[in-house]
Amino acid sequence: MENLRTASELLLRRVSWPGGSRNPDERRFLEGPANRRMELLRALRIFREFVRGFRTLHFVGPCATVFGSARFPEAHPHYQLARQTGTELAGAGFTVMTGGGPGIMEAANRGAKEAGGFTIGCNIQLPREQQPNPYLDLMLEFRYFFVRKVMLVKYSYAFIALPGGFGTLDEIFETLTLIQTRKIQDFPIILMGSDYWQPLLDFLHGRLLAEGTVNPEDLELLVVTDSPQQAAAIVRECATRRFGLELPRPKPSRVLRELEADLTASRVK
Repeated sequence: MENLRTASELLLRRVSWPGGSRNPDERRFLEGPANRRMELLRALRIFREFVRGFRTLHFVGPCATVFGSARFPEAHPHYQLARQTGTELAGAGFTVMTGGGPGIMEAANRGAKEAGGFTIGCNIQLPREQQPNPYLDLMLEFRYFFVRKVMLVKYSYAFIALPGGFGTLDEIFETLTLIQTRKIQDFPIILMGSDYWQPLLDFLHGRLLAEGTVNPEDLELLVVTDSPQQAAAIVRECATRRFGLELPRPKPSRVLRELEADLTASRVK
């Protein structure tokens, strides 16, 4: 009980944490009700951020989203694996979308860029690890985590997760939940780096499945591989056979001023 009290006091004394938002608006948004005028203004700001993302990303697909830590340097094997994965995805005809930061995100964008593919970064405003990487053709920066996550999911035919921390786990399990609950279709979720993910897989099978909190078919949504070539082949097969990628892509509307040339305003120079 004493240890619990001490831990609670430490938490109460913390006013920020290293990954906290650089812009305080999202924190204030989650702190509870504000006056109605402020809530309306915030809702309009969120709506505008959604609209900006929808308009910018509507014609950039088909995309594959790569999740992973911002903390791996260029020499790390996980960085090189992500770089090769980006190359293979671009070679398969996919736009590579990431969170836009360094580490795994940079590596995936870099590999795609080197292969002549198109790259997108959905960056988030943070005090650390938030600088966009130099391998982006198009970069959007978001104030709200939940808006950014919608963009990372909405435009992708597949999700590839390389080693990462809390943010990567959050993205993996939120996407799994959306698929499990049929909010989105059964897009493949590929875990790359089998040694890294094995303890998590053991927990999912040995605890969640054993206790009946998930079904066997839920865990079949996860594909594990260390091969960038296999990952890209899975993405391409699912996108073309299961989801009809050969269907015509949407065209910009002049009425809505959705000219593809307008996207150059958001492209990274």
